[in-house]
Amino acid sequence: MEHRILVAASPAGVRLARRIGWAIVWLVLAMISIDFLLTVHGKYRHLDAGAYALFWSRRGWLWTHLTGGALTILVGPLQFLTRWPRAYPRLHRWMGRFYMIGMLIACAGAIGLIATSPAPFEIRSAFAATALAWLTTALTALIAIRRGRVGPHRRWMIRNYLVTLSPITFRILLQVQLAMGLAPSPTMIAALLWLSWVLPLLIHEGVWRIVDLTHSASTQRAVPIIPN
Repeated sequence: MEHRILVAASPAGVRLARRIGWAIVWLVLAMISIDFLLTVHGKYRHLDAGAYALFWSRRGWLWTHLTGGALTILVGPLQFLTRWPRAYPRLHRWMGRFYMIGMLIACAGAIGLIATSPAPFEIRSAFAATALAWLTTALTALIAIRRGRVGPHRRWMIRNYLVTLSPITFRILLQVQLAMGLAPSPTMIAALLWLSWVLPLLIHEGVWRIVDLTHSASTQRAVPIIPN
């Protein structure tokens, strides 16, 4: 009787290229993230009203948000190292707890900033939507891992980290807008705040879908094996 064994058409060279590609992606993200943290935290290193502007009376909420956000931005990439969770599962879990604590601290600061902000409603609602997306993706990932579903947990944590990087994405989008000579109106700022996490999520889902389709097509290429 003829048997078929499904053989994935992914040679070692493709796997190596994929690892190198991911390493480059994480390296670029790390460089951008460190530059963002140094710029933002450096902006508020002088405790005076001129440096803080509208945040002076709310600097406690601001530093709560910045401290928690910095923790998540720095810890996040370490959680996505391929061999880390498998080789050091206990350390991975503890780093995950630190990540979640940082996120909750940042969200607490964000809620305080939103509640005391004099900004127009569209900007405050855009910030609130970002915080809600941040909490929702983290909660879904947490529920998945509590049920032992490692794959969905990893995917939801990737989504969560993309939302974590939304301030960095917003800064890039805003710089692009300024380079184009467009004045940042409240409506435009609100739109950029939405795009800063919606756009990366859409790109991620599109790329993931293409990868899934490619992988499915490759695994369907069966090699017939006839036993002796």
